[in-house]
Amino acid sequence: MLSPRFLLLRSAASLTTRSLCTGGVSNKGRAPDMVEGNPLLHVSNVRNRLREIVGASTNWSDHQQAMAERVSLSSMLAKSQKDLPSKTMKDSYLEVHLPLGSEPQLREKYLTYHNTVRFGRILEDLDSLAVLISYSHTYNAALKKSPLSIVTALVDKIDMRQHIIYPDCDIKFTGHVTWVGSTSIEAKMHMSQYHDGAYSPVLDATFVMVARDPENKRAAYVNPLKPEGPEEEKIFQEGEANKSRRQELSTASLLKVAPTDEERKIVHSLFLNTLDTKTVSFRSRLLPPNSVWMEDAKLKGLEICHPQERNIFNRIFGGFLMRKAYELGWANACSYGGCRPSLVAVDDILFQKPVDIGSLLLLSSQVCYTQGNYVQVRVHSEVFDPLTRQSNTTNVFHFTFVSDRDVPNIIPMTYGESMLYLDGKRHFNQTIES
Repeated sequence: MLSPRFLLLRSAASLTTRSLCTGGVSNKGRAPDMVEGNPLLHVSNVRNRLREIVGASTNWSDHQQAMAERVSLSSMLAKSQKDLPSKTMKDSYLEVHLPLGSEPQLREKYLTYHNTVRFGRILEDLDSLAVLISYSHTYNAALKKSPLSIVTALVDKIDMRQHIIYPDCDIKFTGHVTWVGSTSIEAKMHMSQYHDGAYSPVLDATFVMVARDPENKRAAYVNPLKPEGPEEEKIFQEGEANKSRRQELSTASLLKVAPTDEERKIVHSLFLNTLDTKTVSFRSRLLPPNSVWMEDAKLKGLEICHPQERNIFNRIFGGFLMRKAYELGWANACSYGGCRPSLVAVDDILFQKPVDIGSLLLLSSQVCYTQGNYVQVRVHSEVFDPLTRQSNTTNVFHFTFVSDRDVPNIIPMTYGESMLYLDGKRHFNQTIES
């Protein structure tokens, strides 16, 4: 049976992940559908299922050979989308379980020092699930292996609907395909947690996936989606609207066009508020009270990309990149506000280029906008070649956090920082006002 409609609701409440599950590891945190012996898809088996679909191996050397052998699958690709049978939303529906309450030995992987849930691990699980949902949509029983290479192109939005994630209560992920283009797929997922005898919604996530050929070099066609009934038709139309919205946002990017009149007034007002009134100079700037220069609100990190973090296509797992970016962004928001922040939303994560194994991944987080007790953080990731000293952008991440008290105002000094400020304000407004 198809899951309930995924409602994209945003919550301004803080994501307090303290252990509040009554009775600790008591039965109150154990869902009845996760009892021992129930043949459910376990979150730890998702990547194993993906390896089976693609024909990948857990062994590094065997995996390289398996990827080389996938070249021969190119002949199985459809010449056009019309050659593929239509699928329904039910065909891709999946339910995956994360039994934090039923399996205490699993819990340690998801715990922080403060006995909270590592949200970065949740991001990894969502990314794997989105890929598996997409493969479920394109499943062909006549083929032993899928010729498609399905990868994450964009995390459109992750909205928190619950301010608490209990570290010792069972979690359920559900999701299905909601929209399909010729070579792209929109997958929506819902996460709920069992507490006080029932499942409660925690978050909604929308991912955009793309299909490529076996070598991951060019686009490949995917099965068309056929909505059944008015509710599914409405969901499909929402997917069309999401596509149009993304195209409009890309067209209006500050990297392409000038700020609006209202935005230019905001930048000039910030500039005037920092002028030294004792001098008649455009260069003499003073920091207002309870404020921080944007230059002083950065935090950077470095990751060496080892084979352990690879995906089924011998590139670095997108969920790993999201986890590292989130943790760095959270740490920056924490040090900026002077207290532990909570996540409100994740949006507009664009995967511009894949990250190869062995790469040096440079992560740079920047507090780019603040309002009251909210902190908007942008994390930029790039691959650095130490031999040529060249770097290429791979991802840009946007996180909205909330603190339990007001934070200092972030103040841009240069024109480039002012554009970051306006971009952060746009993302913040989309999160809160929607």
